[in-house]
Amino acid sequence: MRKSRCHLRFSSILLRSAFLLFLTAVCFSQPAAAQSLMAGTGKKNITADSGEVHDSLYVKALVIESQKIRIALITLDVVAIGTIGDIPDEFLMNVRKRVKNELKIDHVLVNASHNHLDGFLNGGKKIAEDVEGRTIMAVKKALMNMEPVKAGAGKGFENRFAMNRRIKLKSGEVFTIRHANPNMPDDEIAQVGEFDPEIGILRIDRLDGTPKALVYNYACHPYTGVPDKGVTAEFPGFASGIIEEQLGHGAMAFFLQGAAGDITEVLYKDTNNPRDSEPFGQMLALSTLKATRKITAVTTNHLSLISETVKLPLRTDIPDWLKRLEKAEAELLDSLRFTNLNLKVFIPLYIQYNISPDYPSYYAYRYLQEEKTGLNGLKKMDEENQKDIGKYLSNIHVMEKLAQIQVNKEMLKQKQDEINEYGGKFVSAEIMGVRIGDFVIVTLPAEAFVQVGIKIKAESPYANTVFSGYTNGYLHYAPTARSYHEGGYEIMNCILAPCWQKIYENKIHEIIGKL
Repeated sequence: MRKSRCHLRFSSILLRSAFLLFLTAVCFSQPAAAQSLMAGTGKKNITADSGEVHDSLYVKALVIESQKIRIALITLDVVAIGTIGDIPDEFLMNVRKRVKNELKIDHVLVNASHNHLDGFLNGGKKIAEDVEGRTIMAVKKALMNMEPVKAGAGKGFENRFAMNRRIKLKSGEVFTIRHANPNMPDDEIAQVGEFDPEIGILRIDRLDGTPKALVYNYACHPYTGVPDKGVTAEFPGFASGIIEEQLGHGAMAFFLQGAAGDITEVLYKDTNNPRDSEPFGQMLALSTLKATRKITAVTTNHLSLISETVKLPLRTDIPDWLKRLEKAEAELLDSLRFTNLNLKVFIPLYIQYNISPDYPSYYAYRYLQEEKTGLNGLKKMDEENQKDIGKYLSNIHVMEKLAQIQVNKEMLKQKQDEINEYGGKFVSAEIMGVRIGDFVIVTLPAEAFVQVGIKIKAESPYANTVFSGYTNGYLHYAPTARSYHEGGYEIMNCILAPCWQKIYENKIHEIIGKL
């Protein structure tokens, strides 16, 4: 009897031990998929049927999910999400509604590369009519190839083709490098501004180590174009194509435009060579790939998103700016002077007097002969011609400034009309914070100046934080508060009051702290 009881007790102990081992196996030996993020990618061509296409425009979708959240990150090779360009204002709302109802995705981030060569500049519609439907198709494609992934974050460096387009003058004012206005005279230029050479990178690999997706962030206006002047995805399109080819394994590259409000391609105004942004894309691709090789993707299931709507103040200083411009206009008109020359006479004279400043009208020996004989006809004629050349040049510079003032006045009036349409003192702006592993994205639906992005990244507790402008809408330019008094194109084309920056930064830091 005692032996039987001991046997039963021993059997019971064995059963309990086996059960505990089973629980341990269930709790700590889950398949890798339960411990990893899931991700899928998809894309669709959104180029309209046109004979003027150099390379295609795309919508791309990266769907990422953990056990609690699913996010669709969508990028488009277009100038903006609504307001300007061919993407309708209702696009974002419709896409969100459809992916929620049809695909069970609650969170959507849509970024425009701010590509001006999507047909926006020449007024032609070069984006497919059913861009909304093609966007949904890209998201559906992404859902069809969802699989467990690892993620890693890092930074690259590229400083060869981007520059700040706001040029500071000795007067303390600023002019913006644009095709719509001439550059200022060299002797008025004081310095160039800051730009951001950093490339923020998120690497997403399958569990076997093969690349699945690469998200990369850089700040620069894409609008140099291509030699044949056709529709193009510009440098982001060229860069993504090279990255995808080099990574292989069906990997997809996603370009997120940064704080590019005052950043341009360095050869944007070049008149000596055909305009070609492909070399810029090659530079960005190679620098991104170089940095990507140093990033190790690790298993993680951290995925979080916070979206909030903030009220940003609308500016009230446009009437003051118009008065300031009208005063400058009157002063410039008053400075115009009569001259004996017209354009036909001025051009050969200007060349003649710059080829040989000391002896412009003939060879030196004739001047020496006049001096020897006591005559001074050539000298007196040269003095009169040089005075007329100086006055004509001065009038040209005045004309250039007057033309720019006319453009600035027109833009300010347009912005005032837009502000009036809002019917209040504020405009709503959706902003987001997204964390994927150790990679953090913060967004703004506007063209923020580069200093905004640099400041937010520097103050973030996450080393791999990127700023994504042109995201989830478009509210025109978002200059730094200190730049409003300097002038320049971006200030004329802005609806936000200077204090927008502090309000935004405070809220975005709060969001980052909750990720």
